[in-house]
Amino acid sequence: MNQPLAYVHPGAKIAKNVVIEPFTTIHNNVEIGEGTWIGSNVTIMEGARIGKNCRIFPGAVISAEPQDLKFDGEVTTTEIGDNTTIRECVTINRGTKDRYKTVVGKNCLIQAYSHIAHDCIVGDNCIFSNSSTLAGHVTVGDHVVLAGMVAVHQFCTIGSHSFVTGGTLVRKDVPPYIKAAREPISYVGINSVGLRRRGIDSDKIREIQNIYRVLFQKNYNNSQALEFIEAEFEATPERDEIIHFVRNSTRGIMKGYTGVY
Repeated sequence: MNQPLAYVHPGAKIAKNVVIEPFTTIHNNVEIGEGTWIGSNVTIMEGARIGKNCRIFPGAVISAEPQDLKFDGEVTTTEIGDNTTIRECVTINRGTKDRYKTVVGKNCLIQAYSHIAHDCIVGDNCIFSNSSTLAGHVTVGDHVVLAGMVAVHQFCTIGSHSFVTGGTLVRKDVPPYIKAAREPISYVGINSVGLRRRGIDSDKIREIQNIYRVLFQKNYNNSQALEFIEAEFEATPERDEIIHFVRNSTRGIMKGYTGVY
């Protein structure tokens, strides 16, 4: 770690085998776990908690103060899970008194120029393609893929195993297991490719697909669809996860399939 051209505050807690490249700045009250590599010209500010075996590429800024006029200097953190890669010029802001932390989970890939705002919670095994942007207070489940230049409105929730196509504006909640696209954002099918890659069998994929046909392709409102799904589909973890997500959506879920662009 002994890199004379990097600045590491004496109050930072850095594991012995962390590599810090030249011209990087690490502020006070920072913790970095074993095996992590920090590229050149990275800025890691107060409150960063970075796990083991992470890779942070040049130009990234981690744990800067939130871009929120309500922020009043409260002590908050940015937490990055083990084995996560953060590419060039990514910005991740620390939390406010809403959640007191911003979290990116384990085994994530956050590609270049993406932004994760204050109080976001991102699950494990997520991929954010170039220039994807989360506004404040967004919640993202596990195994979510955001294609390039996706923009997510504040307070939205994106369910686990979902895929959002490039350039999509996410103004409503995106339920789990689905593909979302178009303007305004709408259902275009389930994320069958992603589910198969994660070892989900064909019977389970068909079950999820049939549930979403009721929710998005029949002439039911959400309450009617949920009543039908509860009555007609066997209780499974996937069925119950979908029901719970829709029922507890605060912004409302995105629209159903229309068949036209």
